[in-house]
Amino acid sequence: MDYEAQRRTMVEGQLRSRGIRSAAVLRAMAKVPRELFVPETERTLSYVNGPLPIGLGQTISQPYIVAYMTEALELQGDESVLEIGTGSGYQTAVLAEITARVYSLEVIPELSRAAAELLTAGFNYRNVSFKIGRGQEGWPEFAPFERMILTAAPGRFPEALFDQLAEGGIVIAPVGSDIQRLVRYQKRAGKITADDLIGVVFVPLV
Repeated sequence: MDYEAQRRTMVEGQLRSRGIRSAAVLRAMAKVPRELFVPETERTLSYVNGPLPIGLGQTISQPYIVAYMTEALELQGDESVLEIGTGSGYQTAVLAEITARVYSLEVIPELSRAAAELLTAGFNYRNVSFKIGRGQEGWPEFAPFERMILTAAPGRFPEALFDQLAEGGIVIAPVGSDIQRLVRYQKRAGKITADDLIGVVFVPLV
């Protein structure tokens, strides 16, 4: 299959046409081969506008949501980003294409190891660090982070993570149990503001 052509179609038909405007995000989405982040049994569906299973009860988000969340981070290229929920590593790779440093946490060891192997040995990313652990605890050794992104949904946002967020920093996270909303948090003068964005469906943060 011509995955490169499918990627171009995805960028134009699913992203640009739905309002994604960041040139950096569009370039990253056009470059990162999503088909390599899904099981072989799902590969022909790599560029459909929907999530796909990646095993162990987890999913890879639909391309539009990956692009939307990445754009909402307002990355300038020099930020340190904490990603909570490595999953397949697809969102990690998109971030690594845009920003200076990505620290990615995953609670499921098999997923973390597979993503680390693919991104470091396969794609030769040198600006990504991986850790197996609970996302609620963050990664204090490398805090503060200018940006944070959660790819699994807590029932309520774990507010202890705000202590690891830099002044002026932004967090994008799905929040909720039965009904989930994507929320954009920002730290200003030590206080957190929250903006409701769109409805989403993510696996729960555990």
